[in-house]
Amino acid sequence: MTTTRDETVNGLEGEFLTDVKTLRERARKNMDKGPVTDAYGADLKRVIEVLNQALATELVCVLRYKRHYYTADGLNAASAADEFLEHAAEEADHSDRIAARIQQLGGKPDFNPETLTSRSHAEYDSSEELEAMIREDLVAERIAISSYTEIINWLGDGDPTSRRMLEEILAVEEEHAEDMLDLLSGINY
Repeated sequence: MTTTRDETVNGLEGEFLTDVKTLRERARKNMDKGPVTDAYGADLKRVIEVLNQALATELVCVLRYKRHYYTADGLNAASAADEFLEHAAEEADHSDRIAARIQQLGGKPDFNPETLTSRSHAEYDSSEELEAMIREDLVAERIAISSYTEIINWLGDGDPTSRRMLEEILAVEEEHAEDMLDLLSGINY
C-alpha cells in the first residue's frame, strides 16, 4: 500500500512526504553508505570534521582529568581526585560514542596524538595546585558546554542522531561543571 498526501493511515492524519515504493527504491540505492540516506540533511563531510574536533576535545579532557587524578595533593585532594577519576571515565565514554558515530557516518575517527591538542576545543592542563586544577577543569567544561551547544544548534534537524548524542553528552558536561564549581566552593571555605 502506498500513501499519498493528506490521507489517513493507521489513524495518523497529515502529509507523509514519501510513498513506500519510493522509500524502498531509495533504500536500495547507495547501500554502501549504510545509515546515511538521501534524507540526511547535513553537510556530511563537515559533520565528520566537527565530530572529530569533539572527539579530540573529549580525549584531551580524559588526559587532563587523569593527570589531575594522579597529581592531586593536599587538603580536599581525595574527594577532588575521586571526581577527577569519575569524570575521566565519563569523558572516555563520550569519546567512544563520538568515535562510533563518526565511523557510522562513514568517516574515520582521528586519534592522532600529534594533532590532538590543536583540534581540541579544550586545553590540556598541567597545574600543580589543586585549586588551579579545579579551575582549569571548570573552564574546560564551560568550553565544552559552549561548543556542544553551538554544534547542536548548527546540526538542527540535519543530523538528529548526532544532535541527540551531543545533547546527552552536553547534559553530563553540565553536571561536570557543577561538580567542579562545588569543589571550588569547598576549597574556598
